[in-house]
Amino acid sequence: MTAQAPARGPFDVWAPRPARLRLSVGDAIVDMRRGEDGWWTPASAVPDVPAEGLDYGYLIDDDETPRPDPRSRRQPVGVHGRSRTFDPGAFAWTDEGWTGRQLAGSVVYELHVGTFTPEGTFDAALGRLEHLRSIGVDLVEVMPVNAVNGTHNWGYDGVGWFAVHEPYGGPEAYQRFVDGCHAAGLGVIQDVVYNHLGPSGNYLPLFAPYLKEGSNTWGDLVNLDAEGSAQVRRLILDNVRMWLADYHVDGLRLDAVHALEDSSEVHLLEEMAIEVAALSAHQRRPLTLIAESDLNDPVLITPREAGGRGLDAQWSDDFHHAVHVALTRETEGYYADFEPLSALAKVCEKGFFHDGTHSSFRGRDHGVPIDTERMPTWRLVVCSQNHDQIGNRAVGDRITEKLDDDQLACAALLTLAGPFTPMLFQGEEWAASTPFQFFTSHPEPELGTATAEGRIAEFERMGWDPAVVPDPQDPATYERSKLDWSESERGRHAVLLGVYRELARLRRTLPDLTDPAFGSVSCTVEESTRVFTMRRGSLLVVVNFGDRPATVPVPASAGVLFATPSGADLADGTVTLPAHAGVLVG
Repeated sequence: MTAQAPARGPFDVWAPRPARLRLSVGDAIVDMRRGEDGWWTPASAVPDVPAEGLDYGYLIDDDETPRPDPRSRRQPVGVHGRSRTFDPGAFAWTDEGWTGRQLAGSVVYELHVGTFTPEGTFDAALGRLEHLRSIGVDLVEVMPVNAVNGTHNWGYDGVGWFAVHEPYGGPEAYQRFVDGCHAAGLGVIQDVVYNHLGPSGNYLPLFAPYLKEGSNTWGDLVNLDAEGSAQVRRLILDNVRMWLADYHVDGLRLDAVHALEDSSEVHLLEEMAIEVAALSAHQRRPLTLIAESDLNDPVLITPREAGGRGLDAQWSDDFHHAVHVALTRETEGYYADFEPLSALAKVCEKGFFHDGTHSSFRGRDHGVPIDTERMPTWRLVVCSQNHDQIGNRAVGDRITEKLDDDQLACAALLTLAGPFTPMLFQGEEWAASTPFQFFTSHPEPELGTATAEGRIAEFERMGWDPAVVPDPQDPATYERSKLDWSESERGRHAVLLGVYRELARLRRTLPDLTDPAFGSVSCTVEESTRVFTMRRGSLLVVVNFGDRPATVPVPASAGVLFATPSGADLADGTVTLPAHAGVLVG
């Protein structure tokens, strides 16, 4: 277990690698003294820190260029500049009565601060909270907001894990955002990245062994189990605590935990769960840890008492894949195994499709079964769209582009009336026409070129026309990805928004829709007509994925509680559905 760090001064820094370290603070240069534990502290008095903060950095050995603090709270001129002090305790919070939001029964909404509003700031996002309430959102999941190189980015290129990206408004604006969400009855989940550091502005290896030999898809491995790893782990655990304590965040989404290489006796994720559980007990509110994992292994979300890692939930891509294939009939790449409708039925009843079965995309068996008698369904977070599944398509196109209104409403019906924790992606609720494309703003020309060329090569391997892949570095790629809020008031967009609002109302009204028992779910499929049914307790979801009308027997006492825009006819215990339509009866 990683020991709790002793109290440190505001300019103390762990740096066992340099032989000499000086503090560049304000207009002064102050020598630093190294302790036996590799921590350096100023050897003489430092200037007083004014309320607005003080700029500082570290001169490493004989380098006269100051480097930012590995634990920097602010990077006012970008990731290459000096850090600035920030006092998180100075903010006047108004959420004393906030008791939190549990994940069970909740609806999550994923957004990217820079593209959620035209302004692309936390303060602008506050103006849209009533809209989120109107579609039944309980928890706002914010894509990474830590300091990244350039002005705009998805956020996964972060190098300043403790600093809030300045173009969004900086750390105080983030506090205002969380405080405002709590005032509106919404919890906040922050997306965090601990499996790699971005390609520009990562000065941590100059200070200490933050990285180790080897790499994953995105970069060098973070040192979680080699020499010096105790302090690296402490840095991550302190970062977890910062979001939950200093920023009053209600939970964290942990990016790609399968890329965390850790052979320690107690895995970092379990250690994280231990510390967060202790903080939750102290704060007397639920604090949630959600893993993004490609492993399909329920050990992550099995409580520690039962021998698991103790995380609260994980994303389940299998649900997305099954719904996507059923609606679009795309079967390229990892979608191939999800072609039969029975794949969707298995996911809804068992949680994972690949639970030890052969994955043709991976070329091997994949996954571990979920103990459906004991595991609650809400521990799986599912969606029909998210930033990855849209943004990692060549042109960042949404399913809105190829599906009709009934099909889009069926996606919403399956997600919001299904057994799992639903997550919506910004704009899906009104069938936004704007794409969500991959965008960067690396100031270094060579890095920008390499990013663009790598993106094209990646899609060329997957069979996409490289000519259609937008340049991530082109500012227009970023601008195109911003939501057009005026759409929600007209045409098909207003129709779909009405669908989401009605499903939100039903989800709050009908207990069967939030029943967390796998045993309350049973599905049928008819592959020839492409008709799918899912029973949720006393309720029945029926979706006609086929291209022709279909009839399905339903209980004689049943009535239509919800139908997709083309409607449904119910008479004499039979529901008749047009092509692509869906219905909820009970």
